[in-house]
Amino acid sequence: MNERLKIAVNTGGGDAPGLNAVIYAVTMAADRRGWEVYGIHTGYKGLLDTDEITRLTPEKVAGIVSLGGTILGTTNKGDPFNMPVKNAVGDVEVRDVSGRIVSNFKRLGLDVLVAIGGDGSLRLANRLAGIGMPVVGVPKTIDNDLASTVITFGFDTAVTTSTEAIDKLHSTASAHQRVMVVEVMGRYAGWIALNSGISGSADAILIPEIPFKIDSVCNKIMDNELHGKDYGIVVVAEGAKAEGGEMVHKGGGEEGRQEVLLGGIGDWVAREIHQRTGKDTRSLVLGHLQRGGSPTTFDRLVALRFGTAAVRFIADGQRNIMVALRPPNMVAVPLSEAVEKMKAVPLDSDSILTARDMGISFGDE
Repeated sequence: MNERLKIAVNTGGGDAPGLNAVIYAVTMAADRRGWEVYGIHTGYKGLLDTDEITRLTPEKVAGIVSLGGTILGTTNKGDPFNMPVKNAVGDVEVRDVSGRIVSNFKRLGLDVLVAIGGDGSLRLANRLAGIGMPVVGVPKTIDNDLASTVITFGFDTAVTTSTEAIDKLHSTASAHQRVMVVEVMGRYAGWIALNSGISGSADAILIPEIPFKIDSVCNKIMDNELHGKDYGIVVVAEGAKAEGGEMVHKGGGEEGRQEVLLGGIGDWVAREIHQRTGKDTRSLVLGHLQRGGSPTTFDRLVALRFGTAAVRFIADGQRNIMVALRPPNMVAVPLSEAVEKMKAVPLDSDSILTARDMGISFGDE
């Protein structure tokens, strides 16, 4: 394909280390083909207020690969089909502005949108593709829960941050003979908790895929003392739940937000451990620390590979697809297929078996 294209790129949903690397890769690969690249600010809002669109050039993106965050901005309240907007008297109303967004996209002469996002953002991109906006998706989420790709960028950095925090907690927990409960992100999948918990030598790892018995967790903590260890580390995914219980939410969420706010399970687990064992127990929520900072080498490389692959697929004439990593190659999968289901931790996975063989409890025994 030798035609001169005008492509747009945006970032939506929660931020993740590596977003800027994808933006850089898309810009550089497109510029080498003589294409024009435009950055859409704050999810899809830049296509409502078209003053918030920036021409991206190699000069504009120089030096951003190592930076966390996103130079384009992002939002969790950017659903074009349910967008909070101010009416004539200044009140906020939720409206479907998807038609206006697609119309502006076409009016600007844009050919393809490179949508960088997780499951929620890519579902929105798939719906926009259904009403006339050509899309190529790039899988971004620290949760690693997109089924069509082996891994998403941002995940490795989040796991590294979580593992480093767990490493530091060992010394303070040991000094005070405490149990430290660490709540990590991941939403409905336990990938961050599992990988950081194993790497950080946790005593127990609680994930959404395995409902836990709090008594089993407490038994593991008390069992430590029989082996000369007077402290404990419990890693809890924010979507974990006790057997017969429900996931813990932070209030009722926010108007226009794409996702339910999870969180609070770490505090609950810490309280229960203290009440049942009498041990001094503290909880720590890592929260947005896992989203921040410079991406790891792995995340930089895979983000650059995602971005350049997106441009190659566009050049090949492919549309309404998502770039997926299936080692050793990047492949194109239908966008509708990519957002069809969540990738949960398989209960027979080697990582689960590794943890069990090392005596790490999942609270189910």
